[in-house]
Amino acid sequence: MSWAFLATALVIVATPGTGAVFTIAAGLGRGPKAAVVAALACTVGTVPHLVAALTGLAAVLHASGVAFAVLKYLGVAYLLWMAWSTWRHRREPITGTDERPGSTWSVMASGITLNLLNPKLTLFFFAFLPQFVPASTPHATGRMLVLSLVFMALTFLVFAAYGVCAGLLRERVLARPRLVERIQGFFAAAFAALGLRLAFESR
Repeated sequence: MSWAFLATALVIVATPGTGAVFTIAAGLGRGPKAAVVAALACTVGTVPHLVAALTGLAAVLHASGVAFAVLKYLGVAYLLWMAWSTWRHRREPITGTDERPGSTWSVMASGITLNLLNPKLTLFFFAFLPQFVPASTPHATGRMLVLSLVFMALTFLVFAAYGVCAGLLRERVLARPRLVERIQGFFAAAFAALGLRLAFESR
């Protein structure tokens, strides 16, 4: 395990993106517990992409413009739906920690879906992991699997830290309804911007 890999992976994970925005939104909207669930969901959502990179399916996705486009636009549609949903509910009051039946599963499903429908993750891992595994390395696939697990652990820890910090500020935020509305509007705009950015991504 090289320091170069750890440093590069940490920078990549810490850079705000879809998963970070979703986890912070979960922390502010539902509390620290929901933030940890969101971080776990985003981490689990990377598993299919890692498997695809390790098994070579990423090469198929890279070669097939139709497969890439279908997955990409599903992801775009889901992000835009989240943007609209967040914007539509931005003026609704948020009170207490959300402990409704099914709430945890709702956060989990949304987080997994967000990452699952992002084809760039598969191509990212396909290009990123081999850089730290020389061709002459024995059991190269096993080595990439270890690196993948480390990357997933970093993803969970960083996203959870973002979300829990947001959750700890939740009570102060809820005391200011106008601020809540503005934050909800910001998250709606962020999801829309991420969706539009994904729409213009190419292989």
